[in-house]
Amino acid sequence: MKPLVCIIIFFVFSTITLSAQKKKFTFTKTKMGSPFNLIFVASDSIMASVIAQDCFNLIDSLSQIFSDYDTTSEVSKVNANAGLRPIKMTPALFDLVLLSQEAYIKSHGAYDISIGPLSLLWRKARKKKEFPPASAVDDARKLVGFNQVQINKFSRTIYLPKRGMRLDFGGIAKGYIAQWVIDELKNRGITEALADAGGDIVMSSSPLNSKGWLVGVNIPETTDDLLSKQLQLANISVATSGDVYQFMVKNGVKYSHIIDPKTGYGVTSLRNVTVIAPMGGTADWLATACSILPMALAKKVAQENHAQLLITTLKKGKVKYYNASSLNKYWAPFNIIYH
Repeated sequence: MKPLVCIIIFFVFSTITLSAQKKKFTFTKTKMGSPFNLIFVASDSIMASVIAQDCFNLIDSLSQIFSDYDTTSEVSKVNANAGLRPIKMTPALFDLVLLSQEAYIKSHGAYDISIGPLSLLWRKARKKKEFPPASAVDDARKLVGFNQVQINKFSRTIYLPKRGMRLDFGGIAKGYIAQWVIDELKNRGITEALADAGGDIVMSSSPLNSKGWLVGVNIPETTDDLLSKQLQLANISVATSGDVYQFMVKNGVKYSHIIDPKTGYGVTSLRNVTVIAPMGGTADWLATACSILPMALAKKVAQENHAQLLITTLKKGKVKYYNASSLNKYWAPFNIIYH
């Protein structure tokens, strides 16, 4: 799965005195291998706690469907039956599979949930700190290709035709689940909220009369240093992808945890990719795909999916920006006064 570069969230509060009936509540639990931060505005602490727990229960139920780490999950059942038989999908898995199919097509194959054999190979390699042999990469790569996956939309079944094929929803599931949480909060009457699934962020309206949620994006190759400006967002989603946390080095070349399904290896272009998109799942898969695609094609794919794209690299100690103008309306200076 795709851990994301550190994103630091700030909250802008109005200088106007706020009604005591509206307060910001923050809840954090470890979900899907990373902290899941849930922040929303409500009028009652007991009600807020109940709603937050309901949201965390929802996250658990969805993770039980999409996780390839959990051997009892629905995805693990699909993987276990590769080369054996089709599996009927629940509505949630069916929906995410169709979104992933769309992502595969729109990304020209750069985002591919059938990448599971390669994900598993590199996951083990990082754990052992041993670079896998080329033969192992080639063998895993032969099992990858969403065009091989058989989906029956009428019966809602999915079939992986070769033994060893595996689905991996890293790079889409967290954003998708964060979106689901925000939608659930809206259904519960909570309209000022932010769901941060380990860096895949979805937000509804601005909190407490502010102009937006402020999101700081870190400088490439760092965990704590931020760009000189931040994003001010509302009713939208944002995801950032980079290689600061998980990578392998061989012969002086740094291979990211983000795997190019066409080569079988982690990408070696040291870039951070930030995507702002209407929906959480879309922002998530675009951040992965645009880390793999050539720069010009990445910009084109983002534009075609109604998303804004920022790519940053670090050259000779200086940050270089690509396509930053597409985010002009979202930038806010760091000299905003917080209260």
